[in-house]
Order: sequence, then structure tokens, then C-alpha cells
Amino acid sequence: MDGEIESFIKVWLTTISCLCYCYFIAARIPKGFLRLLSLLPILYLFLILPLNLSSFHLGGPTTFFLVWLGTFKLLLFSFNQGPLALSPPNIVHFISLASLPINLKQHPPTNKNNTKTTQKPKWLLLLKVLILAMIVGAYDYRENLHPHFILVLYCCHMYLGIELVLALCAVPVRTIFGLEIEPQFNEPYLSTSLQDFWGRRWNLMVTRILRPTVYHPVYRMSMQFVGPSCAMSTAVLATFLVSGLMHELIYYYLARAPPTWEVTCFFVLHGVYMAAEVVVKKVMLRRGWRLHHAVSGPLVVAFLAVTGRWLFFPQLLRNGVDRKAIGEYAILVDFIKSKVPLHFF
Repeated sequence: MDGEIESFIKVWLTTISCLCYCYFIAARIPKGFLRLLSLLPILYLFLILPLNLSSFHLGGPTTFFLVWLGTFKLLLFSFNQGPLALSPPNIVHFISLASLPINLKQHPPTNKNNTKTTQKPKWLLLLKVLILAMIVGAYDYRENLHPHFILVLYCCHMYLGIELVLALCAVPVRTIFGLEIEPQFNEPYLSTSLQDFWGRRWNLMVTRILRPTVYHPVYRMSMQFVGPSCAMSTAVLATFLVSGLMHELIYYYLARAPPTWEVTCFFVLHGVYMAAEVVVKKVMLRRGWRLHHAVSGPLVVAFLAVTGRWLFFPQLLRNGVDRKAIGEYAILVDFIKSKVPLHFF
């Protein structure tokens, strides 16, 4: 554990050094191909740095932050677009925006009443922490649980774990700098359609980074050859394809096993169904038909569960990533006990 933490610190010190170069040197190079060329060594480092980490809970978030979000933000920055192109006032702001899963609100609400309605109750976060702790505790009885129930626990664990990690990353930036941070999740279990789930509720940091890097460019190019409806469908499919490939890459870092393309098929399948869903919804609305949320909500959850069991989780389960992640909790507890005086336990 000590060696892993030491590697973790080295990875992030190297990341900070790379971003200092981007802020002080690359930013002075004219936008476009020349700035992109100057950023290529940094993009390469961001791809290889997470390979120095073997743990799930340190390597997983680091991979997501650097390999996906960090590289995409720098690609946008090379053309003076995205969150880094808004001239962060200092190097600390730049590093925070580039390396953490945060996005500043461009137009924070000024009406206090509106602010209150959009804020989530504090008890909801505490409830999610409690549920996550109960899920981790339930893993001690895995041998006595039905495989389908274990899969439900994995789904809840993944959602709660990702949301809490992203929220913890945003807390220091919000507290120290007093910045308005856009929400990273929006209660995805309340989704009423695939479009609602992927576009407005689930892991919104990815949604915000894929729109300017994939969706909008593909949509603009497609509009030169086809109509708006076909262009939209093409852009949706391209976006989900890129998302699938990035998940495939993250799976490699987690499992260190060759890709099987199952998770890519998962996202392509969802892209196809979401594009079809948008078309069907337009036809239904024109005819005055609307599926009630009590029906559409469970259908979305069922579709996510079935396709997730079929294509999203198998690669992780085959390579023992779930057992590795669960085992790290016991290692973490032992590590804390070795560092903290015994009278605290």
C-alpha cells in the first residue's frame, strides 16, 4: 500500500508539472496545429502515467481524469475551445480545471429562490454514503447471495462510488476558491428515457466533454450531406462509439487485459436505441401520444440492467476486477489501522 501511494503521488506531481508547461508555454503558442503539436508530449504522458498504478481505487479515477477528461480538455484547448480556453485567472485554477472532473458554471443563477430549488438536500448525500457502506458490508456475504442480486449491488456500487468520488473532487475547488461548479450527476435513477439518462443525468462531465469534441463537429460535417434528423443520428452514433472506445481503454487500465469490444458494443447499442428513441418520440408527440413516466422509467432501468449484464460487466468480472476492488477495502482498513493509534478503533 505504501508503494502504491508513493506512485500515486509521483503520478500527480508529474501531472501538475505537465499542466504548468501547458499554462505557461503552450498557451502562448497560437491556437491550432502548432499548439496541438506542442501538447502531444503531454497527451502521451497522460496516457502512460496511470500505468504506474495497479490499485482500482487510485488507478481507476486517475485513468478517468487524465486519459479521458484531461486529454479531451487539452485537445479542445489546442484550438482555444472548452473550459481551459476561458482564461483561468491563475495556474491553480487551470490545473484544477484540467485535471479534475469539474466544470465551472458559465452563468451562475442570480435568483436566490432558483438556487434553493436546484440545490440537493444534504441528507441525500449522507444517505448515499450510508447505502454505499451497506453495499460494501454486504460483500462479506457474497457466497450466500444470488448472482443477480450481486449484479444489482455492483450497479449501485458503481453509481454511488463514481458520484461520491466526483463530488469529493469538486469540494476543495468549491470551498477554497468559492467557484460555482456544474453538477456531475442528476439522480439518474429518475430517468424517463435513454436521452434523459445519458444526456441530462448520468456522468454529466463526460456529456459536456463529448459534445464539443465529437457530437458538434460530426453534426456540422453531416449537415453538409444529409438533413438535420440524419445528421443528429449520425452525431449520436459517433458520440457513443467514441464513448465505448474510451471505456474500452479504461477497462484495459483496470484489467490489463486485451480488449474484447463488449463495452464498445454496449455503447454503440445504446447509441442506436437512443437515436431511434428520439425519432419515435417526435412521431408520438406529433400525434399527441406520450408515455407516462411510471412506464418509461422502469423500461429505461430494465434496458440498462439487461444490456449491462450482457455487455458492460462481463469483461470486468472475467478479469477479477470486482474481486480486486472489494479486496482493496480490507487492505485500506488494515493500512489505516497501521497508521492510526489503536485507541481510535
